[in-house]
Amino acid sequence: MSNTGCPFSSSPENKRELEQDIHTDFKDDMSYGDYLKLDQILSAQQPLSNEHDEMLFIIIHQSSELWLKLAGHELAKAVQCLRADDFGPAFKVIARVKQIFIQLTQSWNILSTLTPVDYLKFRDDLGRSSGFQSQGYRKLEFLLGNKNSDMLKVHQNNNQAYQELELLLNSPSLYDEVIIALVKAGFSIDDSVLNRDVTQAYQSNDSVVKAWLTVYQQPEKYFDLYELAEKLVDIEDSFQQWRFKHMYTVQRIIGYKAGTGGSSGVSFLKKALDVSFFPELFEVRTLL
Repeated sequence: MSNTGCPFSSSPENKRELEQDIHTDFKDDMSYGDYLKLDQILSAQQPLSNEHDEMLFIIIHQSSELWLKLAGHELAKAVQCLRADDFGPAFKVIARVKQIFIQLTQSWNILSTLTPVDYLKFRDDLGRSSGFQSQGYRKLEFLLGNKNSDMLKVHQNNNQAYQELELLLNSPSLYDEVIIALVKAGFSIDDSVLNRDVTQAYQSNDSVVKAWLTVYQQPEKYFDLYELAEKLVDIEDSFQQWRFKHMYTVQRIIGYKAGTGGSSGVSFLKKALDVSFFPELFEVRTLL
Protein backbone atom coordinates (compact mmCIF):
# COMPACT_ATOMS: atom_id res chain seq x y z
CA MET A 1 0.00 0.00 0.00
CA SER A 2 1.41 3.37 -0.95
CA ASN A 3 1.90 6.15 1.61
CA THR A 4 0.94 9.05 -0.63
CA GLY A 5 -0.63 11.86 1.33
CA CYS A 6 1.06 11.05 4.68
CA PRO A 7 3.60 13.82 5.42
CA PHE A 8 5.28 11.89 8.24
CA SER A 9 6.16 8.73 6.34
CA SER A 10 8.78 10.16 4.00
CA SER A 11 11.58 10.47 6.57
CA PRO A 12 13.63 7.25 6.79
CA GLU A 13 14.90 7.97 10.32
CA ASN A 14 13.01 9.13 13.41
CA LYS A 15 15.66 11.45 14.81
CA ARG A 16 16.76 15.07 14.85
CA GLU A 17 20.14 15.86 13.34
CA LEU A 18 22.58 18.06 15.26
CA GLU A 19 22.70 21.41 13.49
CA GLN A 20 26.09 22.52 12.25
CA ASP A 21 26.19 25.76 14.24
CA ILE A 22 25.34 24.21 17.62
CA HIS A 23 28.32 24.72 19.91
CA THR A 24 29.83 21.52 21.33
CA ASP A 25 33.31 22.51 22.54
CA PHE A 26 33.25 24.09 26.00
CA LYS A 27 36.93 23.89 26.82
CA ASP A 28 37.19 27.69 26.85
CA ASP A 29 33.51 28.67 27.14
CA MET A 30 30.94 28.56 29.91
CA SER A 31 28.43 25.76 29.51
CA TYR A 32 24.86 25.41 30.78
CA GLY A 33 26.11 23.28 33.67
CA ASP A 34 28.84 25.75 34.51
CA TYR A 35 26.40 28.66 34.65
CA LEU A 36 23.93 26.84 36.90
CA LYS A 37 26.62 25.16 39.04
CA LEU A 38 24.95 21.84 38.31
CA ASP A 39 27.92 19.86 39.56
CA GLN A 40 27.21 21.27 43.04
CA ILE A 41 23.43 21.09 42.85
CA LEU A 42 23.21 17.56 41.47
CA SER A 43 25.78 16.19 43.91
CA ALA A 44 23.90 17.58 46.93
CA GLN A 45 21.51 14.61 47.14
CA GLN A 46 23.17 12.27 49.61
CA PRO A 47 20.72 9.84 51.23
CA LEU A 48 21.58 8.56 54.70
CA SER A 49 19.90 5.21 54.10
CA ASN A 50 19.79 2.66 51.31
CA GLU A 51 16.07 3.19 50.81
CA HIS A 52 14.97 4.05 47.27
CA ASP A 53 12.38 6.67 48.30
CA GLU A 54 14.75 8.80 50.34
CA MET A 55 15.96 10.39 47.10
CA LEU A 56 12.40 11.59 46.41
CA PHE A 57 12.19 13.04 49.92
CA ILE A 58 15.46 14.92 49.57
CA ILE A 59 14.81 16.34 46.09
CA ILE A 60 11.29 17.54 46.97
CA HIS A 61 12.60 19.44 49.98
CA GLN A 62 15.71 20.81 48.25
CA SER A 63 13.70 22.07 45.28
CA SER A 64 11.13 23.57 47.66
CA GLU A 65 13.91 25.52 49.37
CA LEU A 66 14.92 26.98 46.00
CA TRP A 67 11.34 28.08 45.33
CA LEU A 68 11.14 29.56 48.83
CA LYS A 69 14.35 31.46 48.15
CA LEU A 70 12.85 32.91 44.98
CA ALA A 71 9.60 33.83 46.75
CA GLY A 72 11.59 35.67 49.43
CA HIS A 73 13.61 37.43 46.75
CA GLU A 74 10.42 38.59 45.02
CA LEU A 75 8.65 39.71 48.20
CA ALA A 76 11.68 41.75 49.25
CA LYS A 77 11.46 43.47 45.86
CA ALA A 78 7.74 44.10 46.39
CA VAL A 79 8.48 45.80 49.71
CA GLN A 80 11.10 47.96 48.01
CA CYS A 81 8.70 48.94 45.21
CA LEU A 82 5.89 49.86 47.58
CA ARG A 83 8.22 52.09 49.58
CA ALA A 84 8.98 53.91 46.34
CA ASP A 85 5.25 54.11 45.39
CA ASP A 86 6.10 52.02 42.33
CA PHE A 87 2.95 49.91 42.10
CA GLY A 88 3.43 48.36 38.65
CA PRO A 89 6.58 46.36 39.39
CA ALA A 90 5.14 45.46 42.80
CA PHE A 91 2.11 43.93 41.09
CA LYS A 92 4.38 41.94 38.80
CA VAL A 93 6.48 40.33 41.52
CA ILE A 94 3.50 39.69 43.80
CA ALA A 95 1.78 37.87 40.94
CA ARG A 96 4.93 35.81 40.51
CA VAL A 97 4.93 34.85 44.19
CA LYS A 98 1.39 33.53 43.80
CA GLN A 99 2.58 31.22 41.01
CA ILE A 100 5.52 30.08 43.14
CA PHE A 101 3.15 29.02 45.92
CA ILE A 102 1.05 27.13 43.36
CA GLN A 103 4.21 25.34 42.24
CA LEU A 104 5.09 24.52 45.85
CA THR A 105 1.58 23.16 46.46
CA GLN A 106 1.93 20.85 43.47
CA SER A 107 5.14 19.43 44.92
CA TRP A 108 3.19 17.94 47.85
CA ASN A 109 1.28 15.83 45.32
CA ILE A 110 4.55 14.24 44.29
CA LEU A 111 5.65 13.69 47.89
CA SER A 112 2.31 12.10 48.72
CA THR A 113 3.30 9.14 46.50
CA LEU A 114 5.61 8.25 49.40
CA THR A 115 3.75 5.59 51.40
CA PRO A 116 3.78 5.49 55.22
CA VAL A 117 5.60 2.17 55.23
CA ASP A 118 8.35 3.37 52.89
CA TYR A 119 8.84 6.65 54.79
CA LEU A 120 9.24 4.84 58.11
CA LYS A 121 12.13 2.89 56.61
CA PHE A 122 14.34 6.01 56.68
CA ARG A 123 12.52 8.50 58.93
CA ASP A 124 14.76 7.81 61.94
CA ASP A 125 17.78 8.79 59.81
CA LEU A 126 16.47 12.37 59.71
CA GLY A 127 17.27 12.84 63.39
CA ARG A 128 15.87 16.16 64.65
CA SER A 129 15.89 17.84 61.24
CA SER A 130 12.53 19.32 60.25
CA GLY A 131 11.00 21.72 57.75
CA PHE A 132 10.12 23.87 60.75
CA GLN A 133 13.80 24.84 60.74
CA SER A 134 13.63 26.21 57.19
CA GLN A 135 15.19 29.66 56.98
CA GLY A 136 13.44 30.28 53.67
CA TYR A 137 10.00 29.57 55.09
CA ARG A 138 10.59 31.73 58.16
CA LYS A 139 11.81 34.55 55.94
CA LEU A 140 8.54 34.44 54.00
CA GLU A 141 6.42 34.51 57.13
CA PHE A 142 8.35 37.48 58.51
CA LEU A 143 8.12 39.34 55.19
CA LEU A 144 4.37 38.74 55.13
CA GLY A 145 3.96 39.92 58.73
CA ASN A 146 3.63 36.77 60.82
CA LYS A 147 6.32 37.83 63.30
CA ASN A 148 7.36 35.75 66.31
CA SER A 149 10.74 36.29 67.96
CA ASP A 150 10.61 32.81 69.51
CA MET A 151 11.00 31.36 66.03
CA LEU A 152 14.57 32.69 65.92
CA LYS A 153 15.63 30.16 68.54
CA VAL A 154 15.88 27.29 66.08
CA HIS A 155 18.39 29.34 64.03
CA GLN A 156 20.68 30.38 66.87
CA ASN A 157 23.41 27.97 65.76
CA ASN A 158 23.47 29.45 62.24
CA ASN A 159 24.78 32.98 62.52
CA GLN A 160 24.01 33.99 58.94
CA ALA A 161 20.41 32.77 59.11
CA TYR A 162 19.87 34.27 62.56
CA GLN A 163 21.10 37.71 61.51
CA GLU A 164 18.99 37.80 58.34
CA LEU A 165 15.84 36.75 60.18
CA GLU A 166 16.50 39.11 63.07
CA LEU A 167 16.75 41.99 60.60
CA LEU A 168 13.44 41.01 59.00
CA LEU A 169 11.85 40.64 62.43
CA ASN A 170 12.74 44.25 63.19
CA SER A 171 11.73 45.61 59.77
CA PRO A 172 8.27 46.57 58.47
CA SER A 173 6.54 43.74 56.65
CA LEU A 174 4.94 43.88 53.21
CA TYR A 175 1.58 44.68 54.79
CA ASP A 176 3.09 47.44 56.93
CA GLU A 177 4.22 49.09 53.69
CA VAL A 178 0.77 48.59 52.18
CA ILE A 179 -0.83 50.38 55.14
CA ILE A 180 1.59 53.28 54.64
CA ALA A 181 0.36 53.39 51.03
CA LEU A 182 -3.16 53.79 52.40
CA VAL A 183 -2.01 56.76 54.47
CA LYS A 184 -0.32 58.33 51.43
CA ALA A 185 -3.62 58.00 49.58
CA GLY A 186 -5.30 60.10 52.25
CA PHE A 187 -6.82 57.50 54.54
CA SER A 188 -6.81 58.00 58.30
CA ILE A 189 -5.12 55.09 60.07
CA ASP A 190 -4.86 54.81 63.84
CA ASP A 191 -1.53 55.77 65.38
CA SER A 192 -1.53 52.43 67.18
CA VAL A 193 -1.11 50.79 63.78
CA LEU A 194 1.40 53.23 62.34
CA ASN A 195 3.57 53.18 65.47
CA ARG A 196 3.13 49.54 66.34
CA ASP A 197 5.94 47.19 67.36
CA VAL A 198 6.81 45.57 64.02
CA THR A 199 8.39 42.61 65.78
CA GLN A 200 4.89 41.47 66.75
CA ALA A 201 2.38 39.68 64.54
CA TYR A 202 -0.04 42.07 62.86
CA GLN A 203 -3.52 42.39 64.40
CA SER A 204 -6.67 43.62 62.66
CA ASN A 205 -7.64 47.27 63.17
CA ASP A 206 -10.97 49.01 62.53
CA SER A 207 -9.39 52.04 60.84
CA VAL A 208 -7.71 49.77 58.31
CA VAL A 209 -10.98 47.92 57.71
CA LYS A 210 -12.70 51.25 57.01
CA ALA A 211 -9.97 52.30 54.60
CA TRP A 212 -10.24 49.07 52.63
CA LEU A 213 -14.02 49.32 52.62
CA THR A 214 -13.77 52.70 50.91
CA VAL A 215 -11.28 51.31 48.40
CA TYR A 216 -13.60 48.43 47.54
CA GLN A 217 -16.62 50.71 47.33
CA GLN A 218 -14.80 53.11 44.98
CA PRO A 219 -12.46 50.88 42.96
CA GLU A 220 -12.27 53.30 40.02
CA LYS A 221 -10.99 56.09 42.25
CA TYR A 222 -8.51 53.90 44.13
CA PHE A 223 -7.72 51.37 41.43
CA ASP A 224 -4.05 50.86 42.35
CA LEU A 225 -4.96 50.11 45.95
CA TYR A 226 -7.87 47.93 44.82
CA GLU A 227 -5.57 45.93 42.54
CA LEU A 228 -2.95 45.70 45.26
CA ALA A 229 -5.52 44.38 47.74
CA GLU A 230 -6.63 41.65 45.34
CA LYS A 231 -3.05 40.60 44.68
CA LEU A 232 -2.46 40.32 48.42
CA VAL A 233 -5.53 38.11 48.68
CA ASP A 234 -4.06 36.01 45.85
CA ILE A 235 -0.91 35.54 47.91
CA GLU A 236 -2.76 34.53 51.06
CA ASP A 237 -5.04 32.23 49.09
CA SER A 238 -2.17 30.38 47.42
CA PHE A 239 -0.08 30.37 50.60
CA GLN A 240 -2.93 28.86 52.62
CA GLN A 241 -3.49 26.20 49.97
CA TRP A 242 0.19 25.31 50.28
CA ARG A 243 -0.09 25.19 54.09
CA PHE A 244 -3.18 22.98 53.87
CA LYS A 245 -1.61 20.59 51.36
CA HIS A 246 1.49 20.38 53.56
CA MET A 247 -0.60 19.51 56.60
CA TYR A 248 -2.69 16.97 54.69
CA THR A 249 0.36 15.30 53.13
CA VAL A 250 1.97 14.94 56.55
CA GLN A 251 -1.28 13.49 57.90
CA ARG A 252 -1.44 11.08 54.99
CA ILE A 253 2.10 9.82 55.52
CA ILE A 254 2.64 9.82 59.30
CA GLY A 255 -0.85 10.35 60.74
CA TYR A 256 -0.68 12.10 64.10
CA LYS A 257 2.87 11.17 65.05
CA ALA A 258 5.04 13.92 66.53
CA GLY A 259 7.26 15.79 64.07
CA THR A 260 10.95 14.96 63.78
CA GLY A 261 11.76 18.47 65.06
CA GLY A 262 9.73 17.99 68.23
CA SER A 263 6.41 19.58 67.24
CA SER A 264 3.06 17.86 67.66
CA GLY A 265 3.03 17.31 63.90
CA VAL A 266 -0.31 17.64 62.14
CA SER A 267 -1.91 19.42 65.11
CA PHE A 268 0.83 22.05 65.01
CA LEU A 269 0.48 22.50 61.25
CA LYS A 270 -3.30 22.95 61.52
CA LYS A 271 -2.82 25.96 63.79
CA ALA A 272 -1.05 27.81 60.96
CA LEU A 273 -4.26 27.67 58.91
CA ASP A 274 -5.87 30.09 61.38
CA VAL A 275 -3.20 32.75 60.81
CA SER A 276 -4.08 35.52 58.34
CA PHE A 277 -1.45 37.89 56.97
CA PHE A 278 -3.98 40.49 55.79
CA PRO A 279 -7.03 40.05 58.08
CA GLU A 280 -8.88 43.24 57.09
CA LEU A 281 -8.96 42.20 53.43
CA PHE A 282 -11.14 39.27 54.41
CA GLU A 283 -13.22 41.15 56.96
CA VAL A 284 -14.14 43.80 54.40
CA ARG A 285 -15.85 41.21 52.22
CA THR A 286 -18.50 40.71 54.88
CA LEU A 287 -19.15 44.48 55.00
CA LEU A 288 -19.56 45.07 51.27
